Amino acid sequence: MIIDTQKLQKAVIENKKKHGFNTTDVKFELLLLYGEVNELFQAWLKDDHDNINEELADVAIFLLGIFQMLGSDLGEDIVKKMKINAKRKYIDGKKIEG
Repeated sequence: MIIDTQKLQKAVIENKKKHGFNTTDVKFELLLLYGEVNELFQAWLKDDHDNINEELADVAIFLLGIFQMLGSDLGEDIVKKMKINAKRKYIDGKKIEG
């Protein structure tokens, strides 16, 4: 199944607007994203399987919102980055320059 990230991004922003959340301050959203990543990490440390997927979803929701605020397409940018990474050379997980 292919996910329409632009549709998701718009839905995230609409939900934020509906609930009176921030939809313009990217710096603030990055701070909130940091908090969500920390919640995910804490769930992971506690081996809280019931909460890990929910926290992963929260992280994705914040990323989708930030991409929409910036006028970018998360899906498109992921595909571009994966093409760049596919051409890179690594040895034992370390990037080789050149």
